Amino acid sequence: MTIPAPPEQLLQVARQLSSLGLNKGASGNASIRLEDGFLVTPSGVPAEQLSASSMVYMQWEGIAEPGKKPSSEWRFHRDILQARPEIHAVVHCHSMFATTIACMARDVPPFHYMMAVVGGDNIRCAPYALFGTQALSDAAVAALQDRKACLLAHHGMIALGQDLPQALAIAVEVENLCEQYWRLLQLGEPALLSSEQMQAVHAQFAGYGQWRK
Repeated sequence: MTIPAPPEQLLQVARQLSSLGLNKGASGNASIRLEDGFLVTPSGVPAEQLSASSMVYMQWEGIAEPGKKPSSEWRFHRDILQARPEIHAVVHCHSMFATTIACMARDVPPFHYMMAVVGGDNIRCAPYALFGTQALSDAAVAALQDRKACLLAHHGMIALGQDLPQALAIAVEVENLCEQYWRLLQLGEPALLSSEQMQAVHAQFAGYGQWRK
């Protein structure tokens, strides 16, 4: 099987984020690690108008290829990839339920065992910072410590993966968990799994599906 080149991979994921309803219009962005930098989606372009040639190559120093404008969130894409050598893809979206919980500025607690897909017992919510700033990037990197996803207060969600399909799969699962959590909050505060119960889940997840490679 021929693996698509990074620009085509990024295009496919950007379109999937839109078709799945995780992003609408020109919201959200994604990136993939390269040997000497990274590739990121461009600023302010709706998914249906993107092409493989739209993707923007960036050096680690933050220099974009001439004539192209990268996503305003390129800083946290760069900083996450540099802080996490095991991560090769980053997805950011403004999906409905993840963003709803993020606008409450609250973490998602361990109400369901599938929380383990993010690598910990909860989904942290990073404190609010202006989009496109180094402050937001710093907050995101901190919230993602030992995690493959986080919320950004009053903003949206970030999901990480060893490749773009895994990052997308985690984004889908986080959105699903946030929808479930939102529905539970309509009934009151949900019962939570204990630390011991979550430890058993993490041990079981060591060989579960495609979440571990």
